[in-house]
Amino acid sequence: MWFHEDLRADEWLLHDQNCPATGGRALGRGNVFGRSDHRRSRSGGRRSAAGIVSGVVVDPAENAADVTHALAGARLQDVPALTERLMAAIFTDNPEWTDYSPVPKEDLWEGCRQYLGRILQILSGSVAGPDGDSVAAAIGRRRAEQGVPLEVMLRTFRLGGRIVWEALVDQAHHDGADPDAMLGVATSVWTVIDGLSSTLSTSYRNTELERVRRDDQRRHALVEDLLAGRARDIAFAQRTAKELDLPTGGAYLVIVAEMADDGGFALRGQQDALSALHVRSVWQVRADSLVGLVALEQRHKDLVLDALRPLARGRVAVSPTVRGLAEVGLAHQLAMTTLGTSSYGAAELVTLEERFPEALLVQSPDLAQRLLESQLGPVLELPVRERDMLLETLAAWLEENCSTANAAVRLHCHRNTVLNRLHRITSLIGQPLHGRTAYVSLSLALSALRLRDGLRE
Repeated sequence: MWFHEDLRADEWLLHDQNCPATGGRALGRGNVFGRSDHRRSRSGGRRSAAGIVSGVVVDPAENAADVTHALAGARLQDVPALTERLMAAIFTDNPEWTDYSPVPKEDLWEGCRQYLGRILQILSGSVAGPDGDSVAAAIGRRRAEQGVPLEVMLRTFRLGGRIVWEALVDQAHHDGADPDAMLGVATSVWTVIDGLSSTLSTSYRNTELERVRRDDQRRHALVEDLLAGRARDIAFAQRTAKELDLPTGGAYLVIVAEMADDGGFALRGQQDALSALHVRSVWQVRADSLVGLVALEQRHKDLVLDALRPLARGRVAVSPTVRGLAEVGLAHQLAMTTLGTSSYGAAELVTLEERFPEALLVQSPDLAQRLLESQLGPVLELPVRERDMLLETLAAWLEENCSTANAAVRLHCHRNTVLNRLHRITSLIGQPLHGRTAYVSLSLALSALRLRDGLRE
């Protein structure tokens, strides 16, 4: 015999991280086959992988493929036993690094069997190389769906490679394979393991990306249903709250931020700002806006507004507080109406409570136009300079609670100048400026004018 009978298969393995031929595993303690004169049969020939004596000295590099095929083919029948060894190794070799809790034991066993079988099939030459291998890809896909960490899978593949290598070493011992060829066998084994691991990783990551896309699509659909008011269905509200990690009841705000000219949105960093306050929120990107559902729970609305106002770099609108997911659809409608009260180009966060008159006008654009024409039509037909002067005077007078003295201070002119301008407006519109009805109508008309001009910019 050309090697010691008591040599164990695992003595072919050294955990030498500097040995590239074996993927970090050196062959034996030095040359385990002994000197070259020990490698010949008694007839002087060199043994083949199958132990057949050949009178021709074969180059080990050329012989490695034949040796690999022969050894792997001989161990194909032992796949079930090798699978048991791998199952034991998974849970005994640093078990704290292993988390297969989502995988039934039978499923794990079958995956290990398929993997070990595929290694031997490739090494025996009965199946093509490991790149894009269907078995490794299927394992990666299934484990990703089950939520097994990729690191756990790669560790299992390495353990499986070690077990296959040990089995091939044992087979080589049994068959009297050419020891010079075993270096090539080791290279082949770890090349296959690396290739299968790469295929596993690619399939795993692609499956994760697809799962994330599906989750995002489902999440998007759920939020759209909430905005459409579907949460009035209690069962839907409860299911959606669980999936989005939101409370079913409690106070909610809906926030709408327009799309900015640069393709971003009028709010940036809002989720981090709210998370810092331990406020839960969900944000949805839509075609032309960013919509947020903010669960206030026990917090005051002003806490959220104070955190978000500095982040506004465009038009942002906030709904009134509503109760529970069931009213989120209504809150979204009110937030969209509020957004319409903000002029294009403005960088501000506004609430409905701050813009009730304007919101009424936005809700009824035709009525707003008629109000504007009936209250201020003749003034709007004047030359620009006179028109703007009269409108500025009217606005100042109304904002100063109809005080001509205060309006004069604000406009930096004499009180009589204010009176003359107000008389001019009265004569143009044909109705008095005093009285509750006139005050409300004229104030709304000025708001309608600002909205119209702001939306035209």
